[in-house]
Amino acid sequence: MALSMARLLIHDEAVPAPARDALRAAYSAAPAERDEMLASAARILYGETDLECRDARELVGLPVDDPCA
Repeated sequence: MALSMARLLIHDEAVPAPARDALRAAYSAAPAERDEMLASAARILYGETDLECRDARELVGLPVDDPCA
């Protein structure tokens, strides 16, 4: 089981607001939709911060081998 920091990132003001919004939406969504929404949050983190794609995906609890773009 992967450790996800996503629930903590929702409250971190250093995280871009669009990423926090995407994370909130992911945890409000049905479980079947959650991975897709977490992937969206990872893409936002990757695009709006200096994080590598793998790091952004790991933070939200997704497999690190899938692409962000």
